Amino acid sequence: MKVINLISGPRNISTALMYSFAQRDDFNVLDEPFYGFYLKNTTTEINHPSTAEILQTMDLKEEVVVESIRSLSGLKNVFVKGMAHHYLSEKPNYILDWENIILIRRPEKIIRSFSKIIDNPKLADIGLKKASELFIFLKENNKTPIVIDSDELLVNPKRYLKQLCKNVNIPFSEKMPTWQKGGIPEDGVWAQHWYANVHNSEGFQKKIQSQKPEEELPKALKPLLEESMPYYNTLKKHILKNK
Repeated sequence: MKVINLISGPRNISTALMYSFAQRDDFNVLDEPFYGFYLKNTTTEINHPSTAEILQTMDLKEEVVVESIRSLSGLKNVFVKGMAHHYLSEKPNYILDWENIILIRRPEKIIRSFSKIIDNPKLADIGLKKASELFIFLKENNKTPIVIDSDELLVNPKRYLKQLCKNVNIPFSEKMPTWQKGGIPEDGVWAQHWYANVHNSEGFQKKIQSQKPEEELPKALKPLLEESMPYYNTLKKHILKNK
């Protein structure tokens, strides 16, 4: 059985992708299984919503999480939705056994959305630097990940999902583009703070070109944008195109 490992940043339709795979009969999905390990072992100034509940209910040891994923994959394919910055090791060798996908989004969109919930985010909080480092690590070990882009996906969700499935050598399922409104049992305990959009949706929405200019990024966040762009550009040239 396969482990398909989605490496993302926050505010990047990663939850929608998890919902998409949750519709399949041949997959179990896991919602950020390394979140507890990350919160237990990182130093961050951010007050993450539901921290106490996460630490009380999740496995806090990396090796325990990895073994749990391996055990599950003995029964059924597993889709792991995770945040890049939850991988604290420079060389998480266990992901070399998995099919890795890196999901990116234009940094200004991530920062604008993330800052509405978390004040004063830093580079380490949005995952782009770590995603770039993980891409290099995987490539150096002959396990170059697929890089996908949220805007590319939304141009034509069904077509892009078909391409993604082909690239990870699984059949496409017609169930993947849509789901019922509301949560799923696999939602993390933090869902109430982050998942309103996907809970109110019934599937991927095609991107519609808007004539309205995008909201200007606050001046205080522009240094973060400048800091993140080199890492985004490292990954951007590898994006799977929707065609």
